[in-house]
Amino acid sequence: MDSAASHDLEKPLLVDDLPVLKRRSHARDVHILSCAFLLIFLAFGATQNLESTLITEKNLGTTSLGILYLSFAFFSLVASSVVRALGSKNSLILGTTGYWLFIAAHLKPTWCIMVPVSLYLGFASAIIWVEQGTYLTAAARSHARDNGLHEGTIIGNFNGEFWGMFACRQFVGNLLPLVLLRGGTEGNPSDTTLLFTVFLCSMTLGTILMCFLNKRDDEEEKDPHNAESLSLYASLSSLSKSIVAPMFDVRMLLIIPLMAYTGLQQAFVWAEFTKYIVSPMLGVSGVGGAMAVYGAFDAACSLTAGRLTSGLKSITLIVSGGAFVQAVIFLWLLLCYSPSTGILGTINLLIMAALLGIGDGVFNTQLSALIGIFFKDDTEGAFAQLKVWQCSAVALIFFISPYISLQAMLVLMLSAICLSYAAFVYLSQQGEKALSLQVQVQVQAQVPKSYFSSEENQKLLSTVELTECRHGDM
Repeated sequence: MDSAASHDLEKPLLVDDLPVLKRRSHARDVHILSCAFLLIFLAFGATQNLESTLITEKNLGTTSLGILYLSFAFFSLVASSVVRALGSKNSLILGTTGYWLFIAAHLKPTWCIMVPVSLYLGFASAIIWVEQGTYLTAAARSHARDNGLHEGTIIGNFNGEFWGMFACRQFVGNLLPLVLLRGGTEGNPSDTTLLFTVFLCSMTLGTILMCFLNKRDDEEEKDPHNAESLSLYASLSSLSKSIVAPMFDVRMLLIIPLMAYTGLQQAFVWAEFTKYIVSPMLGVSGVGGAMAVYGAFDAACSLTAGRLTSGLKSITLIVSGGAFVQAVIFLWLLLCYSPSTGILGTINLLIMAALLGIGDGVFNTQLSALIGIFFKDDTEGAFAQLKVWQCSAVALIFFISPYISLQAMLVLMLSAICLSYAAFVYLSQQGEKALSLQVQVQVQAQVPKSYFSSEENQKLLSTVELTECRHGDM
């Protein structure tokens, strides 16, 4: 009895202590993951912005980025299988190696080095981004389970911390070229070497931080009864189904133009805006300053648009605003813009950068919300479509950029934004009707049919449908 009593006295202490350790472990992992991504992508993002201005030999810079995103699009189709085979922590560490090699290649960029490194980075990018979402969600769910908290709230908090840190990459990363590059429009070789050395140090710190993460492999993968699901054939079959099946959904066909446009407008900023608008006026170092403004407004708009999103109607209004802002910039550049020196020219340029950042923030947040609303039953397949179309569009811009003029590119962008916005508006209108019908079906399924025989109750049903659509938008 004495031993049993002492065991009972000790047991609560052990049970109470473990959740505290777990809670700290989950929060610690999120802090580490957020800081690691910031250190890695502040270097990569700034390098990407400078690619078309620093590496101009036979368009090596833009071509290597085109290869990178084409590779990214292809490997996104099979990344899930690789992640399951490697495990969570190993996948994240492997993903960082591609970015490290890409930055290192810029110390002596040649075709023999940049092309294979870009191909490998496409593979590494697919791996790290597939695992990032899985790892963050797993940490949030474990934290909620161990502490008896609401899962959705914790997922939101953890994602808020991660994406808040990640959004800072454009601002912090682009300030470094502004400070370190002093060689005019072409860049001084010693300054660029110093810049990429600093970026390599940042990348190395990020990779080292990844090593301190805890493993978070799905428990189902360790279950021997699920061994069959880990086979390569089964994984590829399942993944192929998730990629192909959404293509037979009319909603997906209508949202694909918007997916592609988000990639087009990002690549336009990286390849065209920096090369033809910013660099001639402010030099290579000025690219960093302009993109810092772009990143700051992108991050601020992402946070604001995310808080304002409440359903399909709000998404429609916010996307309409983002499309209008970017269309104005394209028309301004095509019809009215002429480079001017002095403070006025710099102010005009920074205004354009800010407005382009606002548009990017709108499209990124609202497109993710739209996918979550329309494709609840196949979210993985829908987001796989997003990555494939985005990366393909980015690759297209980088490949054709050296061969067409800025004016032709602006016409392409205006055509793309008009087409994607028209498809989106049609989708939102049809979506509201479908969701209204869904509410009606749900109400009728829960109430006996005889209840709806009277005219009074039919009016009540219509009121319920209207209320659901207005308050939930979904």
